[in-house]
Amino acid sequence: MIKNSKSLLGAAIAFAVVGGLSLFGASDAQAAVKPVDVNTCYNCHDSSGPGSDIQAFHVRGKHASINCGHCHTETDAHVRNFNTKPVTSVDQRTCGKCHVLQFDSMLQTNWDRPAKEEKATPTGRSPRYDSLMKPHGFTREHAEPRSHVFMLIDHLVVDRGYGGRFQFKSWELIGDAKAAQRGAWEVLYDKEPETNDHKAFKEQTANAANPVCMFCKSQDNILSWAYMGDPHPKAKWDRTSNVVDFARSLNHALNCFTCHDPHSTEPRITRDAQIQAIVDRDEGTYPYDEEKSKRITVEKVEFRDGFRAIGLLSEPDSNMMCAQCHVTYNCNPGTDAKTGERVTMADQRTNLMPWVNVWDIEEAMFEDFAFFDYRDATTGAKKIKFQHPEMETFWGSTHEQAGVQCQDCHMPRVVSAAGQEYTSHFQTSPRYNLKGTCLQCHTDWSEEQAMYTIKSVKNYVRGRIAKTEFWLSEFIDTFVRAKDLGVPENVLEEARGYHTTANTHWEWWVAENSDGFHNPQQARDSLARSMTLSQEGIALLNKAIEERR
Repeated sequence: MIKNSKSLLGAAIAFAVVGGLSLFGASDAQAAVKPVDVNTCYNCHDSSGPGSDIQAFHVRGKHASINCGHCHTETDAHVRNFNTKPVTSVDQRTCGKCHVLQFDSMLQTNWDRPAKEEKATPTGRSPRYDSLMKPHGFTREHAEPRSHVFMLIDHLVVDRGYGGRFQFKSWELIGDAKAAQRGAWEVLYDKEPETNDHKAFKEQTANAANPVCMFCKSQDNILSWAYMGDPHPKAKWDRTSNVVDFARSLNHALNCFTCHDPHSTEPRITRDAQIQAIVDRDEGTYPYDEEKSKRITVEKVEFRDGFRAIGLLSEPDSNMMCAQCHVTYNCNPGTDAKTGERVTMADQRTNLMPWVNVWDIEEAMFEDFAFFDYRDATTGAKKIKFQHPEMETFWGSTHEQAGVQCQDCHMPRVVSAAGQEYTSHFQTSPRYNLKGTCLQCHTDWSEEQAMYTIKSVKNYVRGRIAKTEFWLSEFIDTFVRAKDLGVPENVLEEARGYHTTANTHWEWWVAENSDGFHNPQQARDSLARSMTLSQEGIALLNKAIEERR
């Protein structure tokens, strides 16, 4: 049983099942199911038809006895005319009608993690973030993550994304998980419903969103987005689509089918950039562990003549499932690092997972993909904007090498009030269930010792981040002084190289959401590298300043 906490709903409430019905309304997700003749569906959706492999998937999995009508409606018109598409449910409540415990747990809220918790505050992870990241749009708002059910709405209302056009109908709804699950537009409204202009409507906001950056928040449009977001006659949306229109079409966060194939129930990934990295570029599931990559593989399965693709995992691996979002990825325009030309959303590099760790990220982006995101407002150093590289950080860590997976710490097996064991889908910190997570392996520890260790690691890494920010700030100030005093451009350009890499080894750990806990040693070494580079850059500039006197 998950341990009770003053910050969480009581376990008896959170995971109880009343009469087999979901506490959060999964049972009313649809009207009564209208069964269809599955053989009629199989006539086309077999290995030779436009819906290739659907029959094979369905008959071999645990859903073989589930009629197509559970997830697909308005099928009569589709049978009469193939071009009239049925309605496919993307609502988690459809799955929640059977998977009650998993659905209910997904809707739990960690009350210790409120919305709008800025990283760039005196007590946040990165007090100097705004000065070090300007002019990037993330300086408008860069908040800590919270429960998965809020992923989509938090993206739509962030001040850096849509210029303030999407707002909560009431601030009272900001923590309403049930409403958020029913749909983003249950709790949000559009201030400019008559236009699809993508611009800043409010002061101190930015319009930095695009279709790719939103694709891991929701996959409601999985059937109308071609592989890699390329333009396609069968696709309603692509990387260059108007992002406001695209955002308005989305409603649900983290669909169940992102990780679970709805026909076969097999573990899978649907994020196209991840499939490209693992399969198309042949980098494997664990690029720093050849043997593990051979054991845990991804089979790319294409549908509708390559229009779409999914990646079937050879065995369940929550690391790969979570890495669909918990990874750094490029999702925006930028600059070609070799030609200096603008890279627009028409370029496939704007939907990219480098799939490397912090030590190799610059070579991958600058050399292999010839891309950088932006230049620093003060020094002009080229920079990569990192997202949330939890997966790349976890590679090679003590826990990863010991076989620990994301679900072991963040979505462990728990027991319901009725005594049924299941995988909790309430993704949260292991701090709230130490017996079910840390103490499963560290059997000689007490809960107090486990918590003490977690806090100690995080305290150390946060301290190193603060020191790294001090030296980066000193470096930037010295650069300004050197430039004002007329230090030659060739020295300034050399200093920019120091700044680029020092920034890489700092911002990676601000973007990564564990305060270094996923790999404490790598965090220590990387942040130390940033400090050393800043100090060396300062020394370079000070020497040039002295020579000017």
